[in-house]
Amino acid sequence: MKRWLALALVLALPALAQEALKVGVVVSATGPAASLGIPERNTFLMLQDLLERTGGVAGRKVQFVILDDASDTTQAVRNTRRLVEEGVVAIVGTTTTPASLGMIPVVAEARVPTISLAASKDIIHPVDAQRLWVFKTPQTEELMARAIVADMVARGVKTVGYIGFNDAYGEGWARFFEAEARAKGLQVVASERYARTDTSVTGQVLRILARRPDAVLIGASGTPAVLPQRTLKERGYAGLIYQTHGVANPDFLRVGGADVEGTLLPAGPILVAEQLPSGYPTKRVALDYIQRYEARYGIGSYSTFGAHAWDAWLILKPALERALKRADPAKDLAGFRAALRDEIEATRGLVATHGVFTFSREDHLGLRFEDSAVMVRVEGGRWKLERTFR
Repeated sequence: MKRWLALALVLALPALAQEALKVGVVVSATGPAASLGIPERNTFLMLQDLLERTGGVAGRKVQFVILDDASDTTQAVRNTRRLVEEGVVAIVGTTTTPASLGMIPVVAEARVPTISLAASKDIIHPVDAQRLWVFKTPQTEELMARAIVADMVARGVKTVGYIGFNDAYGEGWARFFEAEARAKGLQVVASERYARTDTSVTGQVLRILARRPDAVLIGASGTPAVLPQRTLKERGYAGLIYQTHGVANPDFLRVGGADVEGTLLPAGPILVAEQLPSGYPTKRVALDYIQRYEARYGIGSYSTFGAHAWDAWLILKPALERALKRADPAKDLAGFRAALRDEIEATRGLVATHGVFTFSREDHLGLRFEDSAVMVRVEGGRWKLERTFR
């Protein structure tokens, strides 16, 4: 009997060693941020099929455990705890800044490497004891504010009004934009807030219009960003309107329609990949992602947000390969997670759809302004490249 038990254990060892690597994914597939989270989820579904056809990572199967936080911070935190308990080796997510900030204490306590898909610099800076475990792929509001202000200065803008979400996303944009604007001699003459679920911003818009700004920046994301712009147009505003990179998806164009014509915004270069000059460092990788995504989900369906998820995997895959040489997650999950965190941080010169990533102990974004930001205009219901910064 003992001999049979010993033989059974020996036969089971290879199966245990080849247990799938679980990667947790939290996205906002429903709720106000759904237009951002759906392409992120779709990208991981596409990746799951691709990995099943190609054999996974270093001969190991990979399983994405995808959970929807419904654009809610409490649900995002609950999902994160669930993924930690399920033994994931890493987490990717979530879509929004407030929810990503809420996840940080959980992943830090559990010591699980995490790649956020949200914009705020506060998610990864400063790299303290908690943020040591957190990286991210989207450009920060600080980086994109630099692009907006440069464009405003070039167009002769002197005064600006601001209206943004009354949460961490909108506040972060207000902080970084106003600092960059002051540094370049622009005056922010009005600063208003609204909730993602609001149905009217008439009062805020009237207060902005009373200050007669040359331009207005809307610090919002997804389809809720249309509301202030539509209200500005209805009230006869004829100045320049800027949005953030949080609107760079087809749903913004669909919902906004004629009201968003002429919008100026900074974006990751993938948004206008075909219009990029030859030799642009990210063009080939971006076009590859677009081709794959549109082959599965339809022409014109891709967005910068799904590409953030793709970039997260481009970073995570080689880090997993290197970490598997250092530790076995089936035998020492904590040790493997620590090794994986170190290998993500060791990423150097990785060309992705939004830029070239080089992380360090002090920098868990790793993007250069020159490679990761372009200015775009909405023209004829499409994205048109206005300028690069290379």
